[in-house]
Amino acid sequence: MKHPIKTSESDPAFLEEITEEAGAEKILMCFNCKGCSTGCPVTDVVPQYNIKKLLRMSAMGLRDRVLNSEHLWYCTTCFRCQERCPEGVKTVDTMLKLRSIAVKNGVMLPAHKKIAEYVMRTGHGVPIDEQNRKKRKELELDELPGTVHSCPEAIEEVRQLIKACGFDRLIGFDQPSRA
Repeated sequence: MKHPIKTSESDPAFLEEITEEAGAEKILMCFNCKGCSTGCPVTDVVPQYNIKKLLRMSAMGLRDRVLNSEHLWYCTTCFRCQERCPEGVKTVDTMLKLRSIAVKNGVMLPAHKKIAEYVMRTGHGVPIDEQNRKKRKELELDELPGTVHSCPEAIEEVRQLIKACGFDRLIGFDQPSRA
């Protein structure tokens, strides 16, 4: 179903915010050739995914539609679209900027937030549970990888780094109540 755009939805400041990223201003050069959409690996899994549409909505200043689209998070950053664009539109760079804007505005997929919180709690994004430990042993690997998992004293250092860059605030992580 098509959703008509209301002029009240357009936010010119959104385009300005996007184009602060070097090269992102090129989204205005897009002439809808569909080069970015053709061959996108995401469309094999999610046929309705359309990076061209997200970029066009961004150029039109449709902040709410773009930032609240779950499709914003589907890009795998394979750069195929960016490599194919005859106008040199920085599609991936723009998508990353859009994601950054979304997170700064409190918009994040629940799964991403869960991983971010896991990193805050454990210092790592991949859990090492009994099943993973067993599999690692079967593969003749150390039970714990050479990451924060095997160096618990480094967890606090990871947390300090995360706090120093403000990521804990971006994800709404309240360390004392979750520890």
